[in-house]
Amino acid sequence: MGATVRLQREPFDAAAETAALTRGRTDIGAVVAFTGICRGAEDGAPIAALTLEHYPGMAEAEIARHVEEAQSRWALLGVTVIHRYGRIAPGEPIVLVLTASSHRHEAFAAAEFLMDFLKTRAPFWKQVEAAGATSWVEAKQSDDSAAERWSGAAARRRRDAAE
Repeated sequence: MGATVRLQREPFDAAAETAALTRGRTDIGAVVAFTGICRGAEDGAPIAALTLEHYPGMAEAEIARHVEEAQSRWALLGVTVIHRYGRIAPGEPIVLVLTASSHRHEAFAAAEFLMDFLKTRAPFWKQVEAAGATSWVEAKQSDDSAAERWSGAAARRRRDAAE
């Protein structure tokens, strides 16, 4: 099972990435695609852009480690995670998560797991540019709560229910 993890400045083409993941494969029965897009407002206030910073090398390794965990939890046939960094304007894509499996349940669960990790544990720092000023974005409790569902007994119950 293949996995692709990339961090890049330039926008990506979600359709082309999906085609690359599935090209020549007849064993894949489901692909779940999540594309995160830069909103034009943060906490109700308009923004000009987001700037995402990361620790090169460490960020890729951490994402790859969580992709491996997803592969061990669910019967995946392919995974692609692309995360942008640098200045990103409203309407531009930020992140792409593709998960492929024989059946939809595994693909959906793995995509949610990976996005919850990316929102809470991936080593990225987000700065908002608005009204001529910049500010760093704080972690959100709601994102942490969503990620907690994948630990311990909650994860086992969810996995058992999917099987």
